[in-house]
Amino acid sequence: MLSASKRLGKELPKIHSSLPPGISLVAADGFAEWFMDIRVLDANPIYMDQTFRLKFKFTNAYPIEAPEVTFVRTPDRPIPVHPHIYSNGFICLDLLGKQGWSPVQNVQSICMSIQSMLTGNTKPERPPGDEEFVRTNRQTARDGALQAIAELPVKGYSDGLVFSEGRDTELNGIYG
Repeated sequence: MLSASKRLGKELPKIHSSLPPGISLVAADGFAEWFMDIRVLDANPIYMDQTFRLKFKFTNAYPIEAPEVTFVRTPDRPIPVHPHIYSNGFICLDLLGKQGWSPVQNVQSICMSIQSMLTGNTKPERPPGDEEFVRTNRQTARDGALQAIAELPVKGYSDGLVFSEGRDTELNGIYG
């Protein structure tokens, strides 16, 4: 985890000194897992006065590979209702996939992208197939669950994100 530790060691002081409004560091005990809180700052009625918690899991491949980023539920932090956020906290965002990730991204830029994604949302709904996905898929985002979902066409929808090529999954009852 040498390159990840080196990179995160550079990111942490910047996070402590200058985070954008609505983003705060909750915990960064070591370089394996960090927790960040984000709030939507505009008057979006869907998320007004709510704070959401993100969990970042880093592997030794960071920053070459994206960290695993999920929303986590706490007693006072819900998982946001959004068309690209599953009720188990998985986030469908191309930035977090193999094709959308770039090593120039960092924890702050990921938080800002997710904050922006929430700000622009006008539909308080879950992705199609949310209940089935959460019930049948126990993988983590790093295990490829989001990549698999993103490349499968959703019934009734013609577009979608593509994170990786050629994955086979158990989700064919919901997708494709």
